[in-house]
Amino acid sequence: MSRVDPSRPDVAVSVEVRAAPQAVWDAVADPRRIASWSPEASGVSTDHERPGPMPVGTTFSGSNRHGLFRWTTRCVVVESTPGEAFAFDVSYLGMDVARWRYAIAAVEGGAQVDEQWWDTRGRPMTVLGLLGTGVADRRRHNERTMRETLDALAADLERTET
Repeated sequence: MSRVDPSRPDVAVSVEVRAAPQAVWDAVADPRRIASWSPEASGVSTDHERPGPMPVGTTFSGSNRHGLFRWTTRCVVVESTPGEAFAFDVSYLGMDVARWRYAIAAVEGGAQVDEQWWDTRGRPMTVLGLLGTGVADRRRHNERTMRETLDALAADLERTET
């Protein structure tokens, strides 16, 4: 992912969660759980047999949906630091699509979670993405779905922690 500047995601959304940073990381570092929070992700399959956080190098397939559109991407975990961060790179048909990252920091009463997204698509993947997903403005769409995802994550973890 040569076009990723770690200090400048294309979209970043934050939420504070009344849960310990480690509990937040345990949740987001297991992408199989993302489908329960995300309005777009619909499932994850992997050969990583153990439930729980995935280590760097783990690959998984992410199934997604938007209206009538359905697609599956290939993902590889590129960062997995307990209690702090989890990131994965996404590709489709061998072409770069995006990097997704969750940064977690302790705050009074819980954790701040920053969901970050970098658009790594070249021109062919941008066109293919529009045709295959029905989303014309990926940045705006992702900002909205990231907010929904983090709100659902917070509600889930706060229900579990209390």
